[in-house]
Amino acid sequence: MSDPGREPLRIGVLGAARITELSLVGPARTTGHRLVAVAARDRSRAEAFADEHDVERVVDSYTDLLADPEVEVVYNPLANGLHGPWNLAALAAGKHVLSEKPSASNAEEAAEVREAAAKSATVFMEAFHYLFHPVTRRLHEILESGELGELQRVETLVAIPAPDDSDPRWSLTLAGGAVMDLGCYSLHAVRMLAPWAGGAPRLVRARGGERAGAPGVDEWLDAELEFPGGATASARCHMAYGELEMSCRIVGSRGEAFAPNFVLPHRDDRVVVRTAQGERTERLGTRSSYTYQLEALAAHIRRDAPLPLDADDALATMSLIDESYRAAGFEPRPRTTLAG
Repeated sequence: MSDPGREPLRIGVLGAARITELSLVGPARTTGHRLVAVAARDRSRAEAFADEHDVERVVDSYTDLLADPEVEVVYNPLANGLHGPWNLAALAAGKHVLSEKPSASNAEEAAEVREAAAKSATVFMEAFHYLFHPVTRRLHEILESGELGELQRVETLVAIPAPDDSDPRWSLTLAGGAVMDLGCYSLHAVRMLAPWAGGAPRLVRARGGERAGAPGVDEWLDAELEFPGGATASARCHMAYGELEMSCRIVGSRGEAFAPNFVLPHRDDRVVVRTAQGERTERLGTRSSYTYQLEALAAHIRRDAPLPLDADDALATMSLIDESYRAAGFEPRPRTTLAG
């Protein structure tokens, strides 16, 4: 008799986004979970995606995918502005949801997602995959151990070279911007240090720069925060940077720990620790953080294992994003209304 706690997840995919190969297809293949259906605005794209990635079948529309009784988990990697409305629709259909970050276009919409998740009694998870990788877990373990002393300062930077001007990440109407695409990681990583800092951080100030030719869209934003225990943090992001950098530095009263790429640790799995006793480099493995994430989601759905990400956490992050935007002179992203 099969073990229901190990039964594969039955996942439906919204769209044929490029990120899905890394974020879901590979991890599902590694862990044995099923990709049962995919839908895209252009059926031919969905068919090509299904052929390339061994998705079991193609359905005609996102609505059909949500109505499919075999789909139990919906993965939403659509453009930012479509996260909120399709997350709400999936939850209303009684599906578990794995949503790419951010969970919604703004905090008001994120609050609606939280309410919908509570009403549906299904699992909602925002895909902050980095949190499940041993690199981030090790940073937290080192801080917990006391080796670094009292937390004093955190510095996060998530930056990439500029996407093409036509990229939806530069579209205000699709909830684009550096904070939405990158800064959400910076802010979330800072938020996750609350247990060692006396509680959640508060925003002190923020400044940012607008993308030329894209009114209202942030090309970069730097936020300064402070924890109740007195530690400070910077959460920086830049979507037109000279190179890819996704680093996290944690400074304590007796030393520091540095992860050169905490967001994509399969590219660089180092954690460098410096104290009065010297410097050491730990390597935590290049297995994909997305694979760890899918395993954690499955363990929660099948066996009720603890899961650190839920709709409450998503709302807290989105509220901090909106606050950072306002402090830097931008408006929060507008929400998208689905046609029909």
